[in-house]
Amino acid sequence: MTSLWGSDIHQRLVDLLEQHQARYRVIEHEPVGKCEAVSALRGTALGQGAKALLCKIKGNGVKRHVLAVLSADRQASLTALAAAMQGSKASLASPAEVEALTGCVFGAIPPFSFHPALSLVADPLLFERFDEIAFNAGRLDRSIILHTADYVRIAGPEQVSFHAD
Repeated sequence: MTSLWGSDIHQRLVDLLEQHQARYRVIEHEPVGKCEAVSALRGTALGQGAKALLCKIKGNGVKRHVLAVLSADRQASLTALAAAMQGSKASLASPAEVEALTGCVFGAIPPFSFHPALSLVADPLLFERFDEIAFNAGRLDRSIILHTADYVRIAGPEQVSFHAD
């Protein structure tokens, strides 16, 4: 069940894309949070999926949350992410932190930050292989397929290579 805030995140995202004249489409589907299953429902390649991970970065005087986005067919290197953010350790946030900072449940987090305490970073590999990216849009039963260049232009993520080789 999607929280009320999750529904608001979905509408806020659609409004943002409309405001910036993005090239996108919304797809309604069964509520699925797993990358492989939702890619099949969307009819997109797994690598087009923009997987958003809420991470905590600590150490070296750093203590912050980062929304780290990468291709769904890649695994994150939390060590590389921590180093890129000048920290010594990165870990995944708890479900409570995810809901507090994104308004979404795991699997529904879009690759956009609407919270001032949440920095947005994206692995450049996400932008190199496909003209469009796909992601759950604040709800497990709604996805957005968005032109990659429009995502970069509108979201403006800091580009950091953190996928595992």
